[in-house]
Amino acid sequence: MSSEALVSCITIFLNGEAFIKETIASIFAQTYGAWELLLVDDGSTDRSTEIAKHYAQKYPDKVRYLEHQDHQNLGMSASRNLGISYTKGEYIAFLDADDIWVPTKLADQVSILTQHPSAAMVYGRTQIWYSWTGKLEDQQLDHFYDLGVTPNTLIEPPRLLLQLLQNKYQTPTTCNALIRSQVFETIGYFEEGFRTLYEDQVFFTKVLLNAPVFVSDTYWAKYRQHPQSCSAQEEAFGYYNQRKPFLHWLETYFRHQKVQDARIWQALRWEQWQSEHPSLAYWLNRLPFSLQQLASKIVIWTTER
Repeated sequence: MSSEALVSCITIFLNGEAFIKETIASIFAQTYGAWELLLVDDGSTDRSTEIAKHYAQKYPDKVRYLEHQDHQNLGMSASRNLGISYTKGEYIAFLDADDIWVPTKLADQVSILTQHPSAAMVYGRTQIWYSWTGKLEDQQLDHFYDLGVTPNTLIEPPRLLLQLLQNKYQTPTTCNALIRSQVFETIGYFEEGFRTLYEDQVFFTKVLLNAPVFVSDTYWAKYRQHPQSCSAQEEAFGYYNQRKPFLHWLETYFRHQKVQDARIWQALRWEQWQSEHPSLAYWLNRLPFSLQQLASKIVIWTTER
C-alpha cells in the first residue's frame, strides 16, 4: 500500500466530448500515483457522459462517475461542490474537461505543501494554450501571465487578494492549484449562485483573504483557449458587465467578514467604479500602453534624424 497522501482530482464537464479523453489522459500520466478521479457530469447531452462512465467502469479503484439528481444542469459551482462532497483525499485538485496537466504537477505540488505546512494551497504558472489546434499561427499565441510576486515563496494575505481584485497578474486558476481538503471545511465550498463566470475567483477570494499561499514559477497546467471556454464567453459578453455580480458579492462578503484593511476596500471601490463606467475605464487602462507606444515612436524618430 502506498504511503503517499491521496489527492482527489475533480473534473467537471458539460458536453465535453471533444477534449475530455485528453484531460483524463493527463491525469493518468501523472508521475504521482496516489490519486483518485471524480468525473462530475453537469447534465451533458453528448457522448461525454458515456466516456466518463466507461472510465469509471474500467478503473473502479481510481475513477468514479457522479451526476446531479435527474441528470440536471446545476452549474460549475454546484458540480465542483458535488465532487468535493465525495472526496477522500488529503488534497484536492481541479481539472476541467478541456484543460490538461503537465505530468509532474501533482508530485511537485504535494512536495511543496508537505514542506510548507502553513500553506493553504499552492499554484504556479498556467500556459494560455492556443497551440493545441496544431496550426502554425496558433503556436505563436501561447503565453504566460506575470505572477506579480517573487515566486517560490509563501505569500501572506492580503497581497494575492489585492492582485485578484486588480486583475493585472495571474492569480490562482482551478486547473493549476492544489488545495488542502481542510480548507473547504474552514472557509466553505464554492458559491452555487455563480454557475459559470467568476465561480473560481469567488472561492479563491475566500482563501486569499484568510490564509498564506505558496506561489511557484513552475509551469504545471495548460488552459485551452477555444470559443466555448469561459474566458471566451466573458470576452464576448463584455468584461465589465460580467464582473458586476462578482464585485457585488465581494462587497457583501467583505462586510460579513468585517474586513478593515483599507487597501482591500480601495481596490474594490476602483473596480466597482470601472464596472459602472466601462468606456472611460477602457481608455484609462489603455493609456499607459498608448503612452509607451508614443514614446517608442518618438525615440525612433529622434534616432533617425
